[in-house]
Amino acid sequence: MMPAAIAPRQLALSLDHAESLDRDDFLEGPCNASALALIESWPDWAARVMALVGPRGSGKSHLASIWAAQAGARFVSARSLTIAGVPAALATGALVVEDLAAGDCDEAALFHLLNLVREERCFLLVTAQKNLASGQFELKDLASRLRAVPLVTLEAPDDHLLRAVLVKLFSDRQLAVDESLISFLLTRIERSFSAARIAVGNLDREALRRSRPVNRALAVDLYKENGA
Repeated sequence: MMPAAIAPRQLALSLDHAESLDRDDFLEGPCNASALALIESWPDWAARVMALVGPRGSGKSHLASIWAAQAGARFVSARSLTIAGVPAALATGALVVEDLAAGDCDEAALFHLLNLVREERCFLLVTAQKNLASGQFELKDLASRLRAVPLVTLEAPDDHLLRAVLVKLFSDRQLAVDESLISFLLTRIERSFSAARIAVGNLDREALRRSRPVNRALAVDLYKENGA
């Protein structure tokens, strides 16, 4: 007797869905209105150095990208900043330093950057998860400079904005979904843009793997399997 044929398991292809970080794709709400106003007010800033502070997934990188497109700014992560690399980083006269945190950067390089920004009248936008004034920086002069940096705080998105973000993320993947799925996800995911991206990506991949539509039933199954 020949063995029964085993049905091949469908593999989901991991396809990148590039997210647009243009101004037209930024969804505004009460949680980020002040930060957007700051970005759009450039170059009429109150200071040459400004900071965006907010939790992970609150939209800091998107806002920084909007500003970078306007100002011709380069990007560098705070942890990769070096003294030798500071002049090149400021070559265009504008720079975004992302994810600044005390204990996770070269303080001498950061202090040198702040001095060069002031001397050459450049612009610097810093993003961080915590207030710069609360960081325990070892260099006293650096800590003093950072306490003086004006900042705008972003809050976690409210239900209305997070709902709009979910709809847009599904739309970006050419997925038409109904209100019941969006409402279900709002009760399950963390209140952040990054959590929304992860949820949409997971549903899209699982729908392909299981040959099922992206709907509330699939979401219920996935969260049940994960104990959520």
